[in-house]
Amino acid sequence: MKKRLFNTLLALMVGMVLPLGQAMAAEFTVTVKNLTNGIYFTPLLITAHDGETHLFETGSPASEALQAMAEGGDISGLIEMVGGEDRDTVANPAGGMLAPGGIVSDVYFNTKRTRNRYLSLTAMLLPTNDGFVGLDSLRIPRIPGTYRYYLFGYDAGTEANDEIVNGGGMPNTPGIPADPGGNAGTGGSGVAGNDANAMVHIHRGVIGDTELEGGSSDLDSAIHRWLNPVAEVIIEVQHRRHGRR
Repeated sequence: MKKRLFNTLLALMVGMVLPLGQAMAAEFTVTVKNLTNGIYFTPLLITAHDGETHLFETGSPASEALQAMAEGGDISGLIEMVGGEDRDTVANPAGGMLAPGGIVSDVYFNTKRTRNRYLSLTAMLLPTNDGFVGLDSLRIPRIPGTYRYYLFGYDAGTEANDEIVNGGGMPNTPGIPADPGGNAGTGGSGVAGNDANAMVHIHRGVIGDTELEGGSSDLDSAIHRWLNPVAEVIIEVQHRRHGRR
């Protein structure tokens, strides 16, 4: 009787100890919707990472990698920051720009690394000078289900929002690369000087004007103007599995 009781207690103890040596893997999909009327998202970067990694942080200076993305849509530096493309990092899931009203659906993730429990997302808002849509280190839900989040547009604080479309887009080269929708004007004198807030902050949106030639802005206030939020993200957690560390 004592031996049987001892074996039962031992089995219970083993059952309690095993999870401590295992990592909970999560399978989930991410869907991104562009909620704007006339703003395009350049190629998206979606990544699951540890709690110490940040693609950006509000109230902090933009990194060189973030500046390159926010001013010209170049996500290569941010991809390098998170260790390259793998099962936890997906670059350009839409296969190009995500147009206004566009949706990229069911981007699949299977996080097996113990520390990669946070989700981040970035893409440039085009046409803007240094605006981007962003999600910073969202704790990935553990319970199976559907979770919805609305994302703001951010300003990298690295370039004046002059709203002049001139083919720029490289860091330290003022101007907007292009208007993918073809609705921009020409000859704008420039809306604003350098930002009062040089840190990453909430974007104040496009000002624009209604003049196709000249005026203060090359952007059309009736088409390009936007207010937050600019995107919806849907995370569908499917189930969790135990995986060895």
